[in-house]
Amino acid sequence: MASALRPTMLRQAFAAAAPAQRCFSTAMPAFRAAQLARQQPIKSAFVRNALPGATRVAAFHASPARAILPPLPQVIKGTVNDAAQVPDPTPMHGSYHWSFERIMSAGLIPLTVAPFATGSLNPTLDSLLIAGILIHSHIGFESVIIDYVPEHRMPRLRKLLMWALKAATVVVGIGFYEFETNDVGLTEAIKRVWKA
Repeated sequence: MASALRPTMLRQAFAAAAPAQRCFSTAMPAFRAAQLARQQPIKSAFVRNALPGATRVAAFHASPARAILPPLPQVIKGTVNDAAQVPDPTPMHGSYHWSFERIMSAGLIPLTVAPFATGSLNPTLDSLLIAGILIHSHIGFESVIIDYVPEHRMPRLRKLLMWALKAATVVVGIGFYEFETNDVGLTEAIKRVWKA
């Protein structure tokens, strides 16, 4: 269907072109200009701008599509008439999880502002800020993995990414602990970077 419409769209684009563009387009059809543009770069501004925008777009869309990565194997379980399987509703996975995410996000605001507003370096407040950042980041990256790596299509990759996220969270937590106990701490480091 699309291949049948392309010549019509090209003719309409040429009909709407300005007279100077029409003169050039009758001498060199759009598909030939697109082929030449792909083979050698057009350096002349007149030749590059002589084709109307719609023609250049149509010629671009007429090029063959190449997938960057091949599609994953498509497996359909059941038939078209089967009902969609809905997971069992649990408050821990639904509303409680959502509420916890929002509380963590909202709680980071006072934890971020308090050490700088009071001007005191409190290790407990600093530790709470670090824990909040760590949990908030873990939840965010977990949501990205859940959204973009579907379990039914890539179960092994999803499991690998989840374990990698857990390992990264532990490593970052250990790093924050070492930085808090054996160095200046997060709040003081931010103050020093801000004043540098």
